[in-house]
Amino acid sequence: MEKAELTRFPTGPIIGPLIIAGVMLTTEAIPHLVQLGVKDSKLLTRKSRNMLAPRIINLAQKHVLIAVDPQEIDSVVMRGRPMTRLNLLEAKCVAEVLNTLKPQTAYIDSPDRSPERYACQIMQRLEVPLRIISEHHADVKYPIVSAASILAKVRRDEIIDELHEIYGDFGSGYPSDPKTIRFIREWILKNRCDLAIVRRTWRTLRKLDDELTHP
Repeated sequence: MEKAELTRFPTGPIIGPLIIAGVMLTTEAIPHLVQLGVKDSKLLTRKSRNMLAPRIINLAQKHVLIAVDPQEIDSVVMRGRPMTRLNLLEAKCVAEVLNTLKPQTAYIDSPDRSPERYACQIMQRLEVPLRIISEHHADVKYPIVSAASILAKVRRDEIIDELHEIYGDFGSGYPSDPKTIRFIREWILKNRCDLAIVRRTWRTLRKLDDELTHP
């Protein structure tokens, strides 16, 4: 049986893209992921992820990566309730990946509080029916989901490195990173303009913008 997993890099980044990753393996290949030490990307060092990524690709029948840039995310979020619109955008991207991979079964890490609703949103956009297993924290529960999370994280790290070369070291790009918040604060104070790599609709940025605009 051919299985695929879809994972997105968490929706938390304030700088840089959202990454949707899908990897398809045979059922027989899954135990090899465990032998390699594949686990949720957040539990691995960058060195380990970089080492595992090419091995995962070698095991996989196919893999797909989609990067959704901040401007596209902002345009979707501004048209409705943020989490609802963002989940629909992710469902659309996941369906696009599944339509490319065409597995029999797909394991999906759900960002929606209702994994069943998220699965339905994906199924409505599929070209060919398939079985969907949509769960919270699937990247911790299933090795195949962990594998996709690793590919997503490695790709995001590559993009962030490229952005560092252009804009300087802004840290991880997450609102929990003091370096990231400091970079955005200094950018707004110095340039008084938007930065293309930043998600303007993220609440942390709106709060920061208000603080700087109305001290």
